[in-house]
Amino acid sequence: MLDSPSRTDGAAGVADQTATAIRRLLVIHNPVAGGRKARRLRAVVQRLEERHGIQVRVQATGGRGDAESFARAVVPGAVDAVVAAGGDGTINEVINGLAAHAAAGLPVPLGIVPMGTANVLAAELGVPTDADGVARVLAAGRLTRIHPAVANGRVFSMMAGVGLDARVVECVDTRLKRRIGKGAYVVETLKQLALRPDHRYRVRIDGGPVEEVAAVIAAKGHFYGGRFVCTPDARLTDPLLQVCLFPRGGRWNALRYVWGVTAGRLHRFPDYRVVPARALRIEGPEGDAVQGDGDVAARLPVDIALAGWTLPVLVG
Repeated sequence: MLDSPSRTDGAAGVADQTATAIRRLLVIHNPVAGGRKARRLRAVVQRLEERHGIQVRVQATGGRGDAESFARAVVPGAVDAVVAAGGDGTINEVINGLAAHAAAGLPVPLGIVPMGTANVLAAELGVPTDADGVARVLAAGRLTRIHPAVANGRVFSMMAGVGLDARVVECVDTRLKRRIGKGAYVVETLKQLALRPDHRYRVRIDGGPVEEVAAVIAAKGHFYGGRFVCTPDARLTDPLLQVCLFPRGGRWNALRYVWGVTAGRLHRFPDYRVVPARALRIEGPEGDAVQGDGDVAARLPVDIALAGWTLPVLVG
């Protein structure tokens, strides 16, 4: 049963919370996250069962697409929430699996056990990474509704983009990523800057005039690539996209933009703009990757828009 809404401030702007009783959870787990992260999941499950009296069923994925299929197969009402235990890619798959239920007006709440490299959505929602903290968040049953978006029909919760970041996401060495984490993205960024020619993209926002840029990021949340901030006004709970436009091309400008993001100085660049929008279309080299929530979500040309439904998520 949902209780009366409350308000909460915080970096993610997660507001208008409600509460629901949590008694049964389905945890969809990506077992690629082994070692210390696997021990964290076992600790979370143990705390949920022994301290909070919650019935937990863990379902491990065997390959790409399994998390989405498992989430789609859930019968609304059979569990109190579906928990994605993995990185941003696993979480995105679970969200896409839950999309059909939400669009039909029978949403199944989403919970998160952060086990990835960046854990961007978890950071946006205020979900901690320690076992005690995660278990408390899941057991407390505090919900807020977020407004996802879609890129060529593929749902994303945090961001979608084209340009350098999409090329890096597409080409990053997954084995190196498992070994050195975020460092693999740094390696691939330098490689792309050295080898990839400068591509240009044509963007039309909310049916307005076409603009030519070097890169675009359509954001729903304000965190990017971890806890970097590109769009300080973006909120998951707002039915609005914040579109980042990087107009200047070339290696020097790409390096300048990367430095601006990592140093927190992007907002000082006179050529960088953020435009609120409900929909946009991006064209460019046909077949170029579109990254969504840190994975390849679509190919150019791409239409990006709000999903038109909301998803309840368990928040810290």
